[in-house]
Amino acid sequence: MTATITPPHPTPGLPAKRETPRRPRLSLGKWLLPVYSALALVFLLVPIAYTFVFSFNDSGKSNIIWRGFTLDNWLHVCEAQGVCAAFGTSILVGVVATLIATTLGTFMAIALVRYRFRGRAFLSLLLFLPMATPEVVLGAGLAAQFLTAGVAKGLLTIILAHALFCLSFVVVTVKARVASLDPALEEAGRDLYASPMQVFWRITFPLLLPGITAAALLSFALSFDDFIITRFNNGPVETFPVYIYTAAARGLPAEANVIASAVFILAIVLVITGQLTSAARAARSS
Repeated sequence: MTATITPPHPTPGLPAKRETPRRPRLSLGKWLLPVYSALALVFLLVPIAYTFVFSFNDSGKSNIIWRGFTLDNWLHVCEAQGVCAAFGTSILVGVVATLIATTLGTFMAIALVRYRFRGRAFLSLLLFLPMATPEVVLGAGLAAQFLTAGVAKGLLTIILAHALFCLSFVVVTVKARVASLDPALEEAGRDLYASPMQVFWRITFPLLLPGITAAALLSFALSFDDFIITRFNNGPVETFPVYIYTAAARGLPAEANVIASAVFILAIVLVITGQLTSAARAARSS
């Protein structure tokens, strides 16, 4: 027996209900976020584009007004007095300070995560203080310490100041990597009669290497870009940011724009290469 259901008939004398079409709603958030993102991107890229374009400017003593296109600035980048020397000093300071900060910061991160000792929480607090302290305060404090200790300002004081400033960032970055390691892997190495040194170099260090590399790159970028702490402790030594600040008063030479553009292009190439390498490894492993 099959039951049939008949739809209800409209009541006689009453008009049938009409479905009113819905009007599309204007969502402010749907358009606000893309517009804001586009404006922020333009705001960030305009100074970089200006620097790159004016690196080809046929400028004289001043590089503020466009005077014509030329490749001489890229072909003879070291003709401007002091620009290549300042760039080389920044590279030297960045590399040495990064090596010091990365080495000390890695061991400190391992000690803070793996070991329990008195004053551990206080030491962690002290390591975060340079990150929260304004650079003016940190630079002035370091300059006063060097003056009290009788250390002449120069290349050594810049390296020490940068290493101290970058140490906190290295510890925080490597500490997160150490906390994510599985201790069972190291226990397996000990069970196979490996010495503590062999366990560290063959198990722990390879697992920590991505975090250490990220910390070293961050440390170098912070050191190469720093101006305030360097200005307090440089003495007669001139780094690239200090050279830019000094030269801006009389007109930044186009050769400085060339170096800045080359550094930016190199950074973009390294990022793209890293992304492509990671994608290729993920494709091979899947």
